[in-house]
Amino acid sequence: MNERYDTIVLGLGAMGSAALYQLSKKGKNVLGIDQYVPPHKLGSAHGDTRITRQAIGEGYEYVPLALRSYEIWDELEKASGKKLLYKNGGLILGNAESNAIHGKKNFIQQTIATAEKYHIEHEVLTAGEIKSRFPQFKIKGLEVGYYEKNAGFLKPELCIKTQLELANKNSAQININEKVVSFSQDGDTVKVITDKGEYITDKLIVSAGAWVSKFFPEYKNLFTIYRQVLYWFDIKENYENYKPENFPIFIWDFGNGVDIYGFPAIDGVNGGIKIASEDYSITTDPEGVDRNISTDEIDRMYSKYIKDYMNGMNDKCIKAISCLYTVTPDSDFIIDTHPKNNRIILASPCSGHGFKHSAAVGEVLAQLAIDGKTDIDISKFKLSRFSQ
Repeated sequence: MNERYDTIVLGLGAMGSAALYQLSKKGKNVLGIDQYVPPHKLGSAHGDTRITRQAIGEGYEYVPLALRSYEIWDELEKASGKKLLYKNGGLILGNAESNAIHGKKNFIQQTIATAEKYHIEHEVLTAGEIKSRFPQFKIKGLEVGYYEKNAGFLKPELCIKTQLELANKNSAQININEKVVSFSQDGDTVKVITDKGEYITDKLIVSAGAWVSKFFPEYKNLFTIYRQVLYWFDIKENYENYKPENFPIFIWDFGNGVDIYGFPAIDGVNGGIKIASEDYSITTDPEGVDRNISTDEIDRMYSKYIKDYMNGMNDKCIKAISCLYTVTPDSDFIIDTHPKNNRIILASPCSGHGFKHSAAVGEVLAQLAIDGKTDIDISKFKLSRFSQ
């Protein structure tokens, strides 16, 4: 084909769909390519809900991305007429010496510090206040809490679908079920070869998620893929307590690197609530990952993370699915122009905490492709940090 584009986006998940939308909004001649039909259940951006929050315990540098994403979600809702963001509040629980979440120590303390720095509305709660206000949790007595009024959840599949639909409306070309075989820079262009044709582009954005090592084998040591499992457990009693207007999204740090996170009941009395714990014990790859969830896994999730921590729940698992985390050594993002190929932009991985930032990352990627610079400081996410 040898069709020529201003920018091609490889991978149309969280970051890729956002980048394609932003580029199309600026009137660019863009092509998005995905080997599947996004949104799909084979990568990292599925599972009905994703947490969003404004004060970011992973570091100050993430807050501008989170705040800008809130603005873009609002823009997308107005443009599409679809509800994407639900601000039902967010609660982070832990002891006074909270351990690491997403590879970051003192997560609650850092969250409070970023809230204060950016004047984000929040409350710091004692164990007694948490127990009184949120009887859904079996508080032990040593916890502290951070409550953020405007935290909540996003609908990831709908976010991706909406951005692709709007990109298409803006005349972006979207090729699905098309697998990229290779790409290479030649002077001021990049050639992209797929199983269906060849394309020429001024810039290439690679947002391939768990497939990133295939395209950048020189950086394979920077990408570790972990299998994660998401569970929906039945509500035994007091369903009203778990509805979004009464129950926040939550992250609970038990210490020793163990935590759970969860969401309100959004699918009615028989839909249960989604709860998960991050697992960094099983490394895998997107082709060989075991997507089956065993009875032992379900039983262990209930007995270890739910039975002694949640009121009103039982051991009936309504459904469970797997997803993938692609994690860097420091658990931070990589958003950077390739050091040896200045027309190729790498936007992966998210290290398990990327969806909340994805709308703004899409805008950042569009700015990198068009202007070579960004409104938001992304120096923390450069590849060069790993060679220093």
